[in-house]
Amino acid sequence: MPRPTGNVRLKAARVAAGFNSQQNLADALTEAAQQLGLRGLSIGVRQVRRWESESPPWPQPDCQRVLVHLLGQSVESLGFTPPWGSDGTHPDRMRRTLVTGGAAAVGLAFVPGRAAATTQPASAGVDFEAVTRSHRRLYWSVSPDKLHPAVTAHAALGCALLSETSGSTRRTVAAALAESYLLAGRIEFFDRREPSTANDTLLLALQAAGEADDPLLGSAVIAHMAFIPGWVGDSDAALERMVAARTYARRAPASAEFLAWLDAVEAECETRCGNTRTALHLIGHAEDVITTGNEYASPEWMDWFSPARLAAFKGNTQLIAGHLPQARETLLRVLDEMPVSEDKQRTVVYGDLAAVEAASGKPGQACEYVGRALDQLALTWYATGMDRVREVRRALAPHQHEPCVRDLDDRIYGWSTTLSALSR
Repeated sequence: MPRPTGNVRLKAARVAAGFNSQQNLADALTEAAQQLGLRGLSIGVRQVRRWESESPPWPQPDCQRVLVHLLGQSVESLGFTPPWGSDGTHPDRMRRTLVTGGAAAVGLAFVPGRAAATTQPASAGVDFEAVTRSHRRLYWSVSPDKLHPAVTAHAALGCALLSETSGSTRRTVAAALAESYLLAGRIEFFDRREPSTANDTLLLALQAAGEADDPLLGSAVIAHMAFIPGWVGDSDAALERMVAARTYARRAPASAEFLAWLDAVEAECETRCGNTRTALHLIGHAEDVITTGNEYASPEWMDWFSPARLAAFKGNTQLIAGHLPQARETLLRVLDEMPVSEDKQRTVVYGDLAAVEAASGKPGQACEYVGRALDQLALTWYATGMDRVREVRRALAPHQHEPCVRDLDDRIYGWSTTLSALSR
């Protein structure tokens, strides 16, 4: 007689509860979700089939809640293994589990952690959080190739700690873990130009934010995920993620600055999709939101946005819209207002100013700004800044025989710059 295959625990629980088919269970789970107030949650037979497979993906927290409610057993008793594992499973395995499980669906809620064999003291959460905070500050000065391995190793420790902590300590670890994965995802997307890897990492950040029951952090993660389709012109996918990000933000006391940043993210996605009029409207709304303000403070981890950054978004959109005088004025003001510490963003602004001058038929001024960007990139590498340099060089093709452009080529294709660009 052949041995039963797949997740026999879930199948047995399904049959014992009176659901003779996977479709019956899917329908009952969707109905239970409505009863629990999870009106946006719909579970199909395909999802149940995956849960009953040989390698069932770890269910999303909302799905966990419905499964436990309907079948009366814990998630582990139903044959599921947590992605972090009781033995501190390596994050690569955690990544595979989440991605295989279709974790792109957003809708996380807090699910209390199970009791662990080893219990860490309350100080473990504070100590883990302190290292996360240090990595966040180091991002602005340390090479991404040096910082990224440290951040991912720290996240692996956080995965192990999740199974050894409970209560408020566990939530502290989960929130810091979400921040660590968010930082890793930012490095992968903005600094290393690895959008697929960044998407997987941000899924882990979202899962951890759900375990921490931190909707504002979840909103930040989802908004970062909107950049990925937005930058390749997939407007529908970017907008869907922004709707989710705004939904999560409504569940928390979001600062005016945070709400303005959501507008700025959506504006950049719209700009990349060719919708500059919509983008400028969003930026105008963000400026109004910041001017009006509200009573809430921004979270400590939100160190990537400011009024100067919003103006930089605006200048880039004005440039792409062809409003060159306005773009030049905006970007020059950004340079005056930008703090000295924002080296990475400064390369992007130099690149945009160079693009303004190239579009205005002023190759000499364009080359001067590109030179400043290259000076900054030599100190602090930033893939997004180098992308701007390449875009300007392509725009200067009609002037490629002029001495200033040839001199620029000598810099762009110097040994150190070429090696830095090609090695990433």
